Amino acid sequence: MSIAVVGSGIAGLTAALHAHETGHAVTVFTKGALGDGCTPHAQGGVAGVYGAGDSPAAHAEDTASAGAGLSDPDAVDVLVSEGAARITELIARGVAFDRAGDGTLLLGREAAHSAARIVHAGGDATGAEIARALTAAARAADIEIVEGAFLVDLLLAERAVRGVRILLDGVVVDRPADAVILATGGAGQLFAHTTNPVGATGDGIAAAMRAGAAVADLEFVQFHPTILAGGAPFLISEAVRGEGATLVDEDGHRFCFDEHPDGELAPRDVVARAIARRSARQGSPVRLDASALGAGRLAERFPTIDRVTGQRGFDWSRETIPVTPAAHYLMGGVVTDLDGRTTLDGLFAAGEAARTGVHGANRLASNSLLEGAVFGARAAAAAARASAAITSSAMDLRVGAGSDREHPQDAGHAAAAFARETLQQLMWENVGLLRTDEGLAEALTTTRAWQAQAPAPASIAEHEDANLLLLAAATASAALARTESVGAHFRERSLIGAR
Repeated sequence: MSIAVVGSGIAGLTAALHAHETGHAVTVFTKGALGDGCTPHAQGGVAGVYGAGDSPAAHAEDTASAGAGLSDPDAVDVLVSEGAARITELIARGVAFDRAGDGTLLLGREAAHSAARIVHAGGDATGAEIARALTAAARAADIEIVEGAFLVDLLLAERAVRGVRILLDGVVVDRPADAVILATGGAGQLFAHTTNPVGATGDGIAAAMRAGAAVADLEFVQFHPTILAGGAPFLISEAVRGEGATLVDEDGHRFCFDEHPDGELAPRDVVARAIARRSARQGSPVRLDASALGAGRLAERFPTIDRVTGQRGFDWSRETIPVTPAAHYLMGGVVTDLDGRTTLDGLFAAGEAARTGVHGANRLASNSLLEGAVFGARAAAAAARASAAITSSAMDLRVGAGSDREHPQDAGHAAAAFARETLQQLMWENVGLLRTDEGLAEALTTTRAWQAQAPAPASIAEHEDANLLLLAAATASAALARTESVGAHFRERSLIGAR
């Protein structure tokens, strides 16, 4: 039977390889080139290797704690119990994780982890190494790969997903399949400042919404605390703080301890908000001080960061560097069960596009690559079982009927002219790190007005804009509905109530 995988990061390629190895015909549709997306940009590692005094139970406890009590305990148990097998599998597929002189895996520690349990590759190039190995494995297998394929919509027969509609070389093409696995990543391009590549426009989540699939937790957007301020966004891995780097204000004060007893190693949402508040107070970026690690250690452990900071004019072995938060990871997405099944028959999801329940309100560092590998494999197994049960017959295929542009109740709102940059700034200011009732309401009203005025999309850029608008409105709506502050979702006191 045929399985379509949309996306070619760690979740998509893991799913494709597993489905292929169970004897199914697999086609990978990827928006750019094979292996593009967020995975090759991941500097952090893969959590899940347990040394002396550590255990899956401790990893689960750290994951639940970072998730602010909203993680699904069953999903977390799957993650930590199957993580070691998936890491072993990555090694077998050719991923060269960093090792000590005696050949054992080097284990690192990052914020909110109680032990060193994270494997890396190339120091700070883990994602690039994983993408390299999985891309090579996919090309070596008998897997059809369609590059430059933009997902327009899902094909439906009744309420079952039976293929994809793609835009390829300017032509719309329908590709039927017995099952579809979405692994299209998140929607970091909703925000003016993001670590995500330009293609992270939420295409899979939006297509699933139009088809009628349930989504959840879109309000939980993780903002990475430390992006090099100035110039193109460049992430300074959390592992740098795990190795002992500190965050200081203009007076040299380690202000993170004012917010949390773990200081720089507090959960990401806490550190990101602390940075945002202190930067606003002093009117300039805070600084990351890694000088105590020394030039040799920084170059060895973080070669990519060492190279880029040098190119930007900094010697971070001798001086502090300016950092600022940026949108990084979406904890919500298409609702799935423990096997990647969505609320639509024939549709599965894995990776950042999925809401597995693992992350709750905030993702623990280095759990994202692990989640992609673990649940990508599980989604492939479930999709293979589901597609094998389908008997071939003529099907009346159609695309999702849900509209992302029909909001007549908001059509009269006097919104500024739409541009993607305007949307991104609106979301950054009103649905970013610090949220208010008024800001969220303004974002929702404005995005719905833009949806009502938008023409039917034709080009890839227009389809991306439509997807971003759909997700922007859904994110603002979800954030308005969750009135309490929890994890990455932080509600400041209403301006009206403060008067």
